[in-house]
Formats: sequence, C-alpha cells, structure tokens
Amino acid sequence: KAPEYLAINPMGKVPAIKHGDLVVTEVAAICAYLADAFPDAGLAPPVDARADYYRWMFFAAGPLEAAMTNRSMGFELKAEQRQGSGYGSYETAVQTMADAVAKRHFIAGDTFSAADVCVGSLLEYALNFKLVEPQAAFTDYVARVTDRAAHKAANDKDNALIAAAQSGS
Repeated sequence: KAPEYLAINPMGKVPAIKHGDLVVTEVAAICAYLADAFPDAGLAPPVDARADYYRWMFFAAGPLEAAMTNRSMGFELKAEQRQGSGYGSYETAVQTMADAVAKRHFIAGDTFSAADVCVGSLLEYALNFKLVEPQAAFTDYVARVTDRAAHKAANDKDNALIAAAQSGS
C-alpha cells in the first residue's frame, strides 16, 4: 500500500491499471476495458454477441466471488437472507457457474475472450485455494483456459517478477 499505488487505487487493492490518464480497477472492469481499448486483440465478441460475455464475466466477479468469499470466511446465509443476497446460496452460485462452463468450450462460446480471463482466473484461484470442489466442469474449463501459449507466457512474466521481488532486484 505504497503512496504511489494508493494514488492509483485508494483501496490499495490489486489489480488496478493506469492507461494514459485513466485508472481502471476491479478484474471484470479491467478485462472489459482492455478488450475494448485494444480491439485488434480479438478479446471481445461483436457488440451484438456480448450477452454471455457480459453475463458470465460479471456473474463471476459479483455473485460467485461473493458466495466463495462468504463461505471461506465462515459466513453462511440463513434461508430468509438468501433472497436479499446477490447470490442466493453458495451451492446455487457454484452450480450455476459449473453448468455454464460445462455447456461451451469457452464461457462466451467457441472463442476465447476477456470473459475467460475473468472467469478462468477466478476458477483457477478457487480450485487452488479449495474454495470450490474440483468437479470436472471446473477442472476441464480451467485446463482449456490455461493451456494456451498466452497464458503460459503471462505466467512466465509473473514468475519472473515474483522472483525479482523476492530477491530484492
């Protein structure tokens, strides 16, 4: 939470990006913004084909993440609280996501998109930290998302930055 970073994101949360004079925070917002800012990357479907793209990107960032966070902190909604929550129940949110990733190759169809960056990274994290059970729908989808040259290259860059930070370079 260095002052330089707090100037970008006063909450001190990561990720956050600064693109020119613009600051974007929150994973789903960053993914959607970058896909639109760099259309040649092909990470956003045409506007008239974005229903699933937006639906699942924001479902992962909102209801699913909230359900997993609450569960990991030991907070379970009572039956009478479920209607007023953004996710209903942990089980409903997780099953809804499992059904969605099981029905298609990538979350918004046959083509990898920024929605897969958002959904895939959350599910990879959730599996690694045991926030969801490793059911086939999740493990198969995460394998499809992570078995890409771009994902591997990004991980290599992250690992190099982590190693440099740990060594004090």
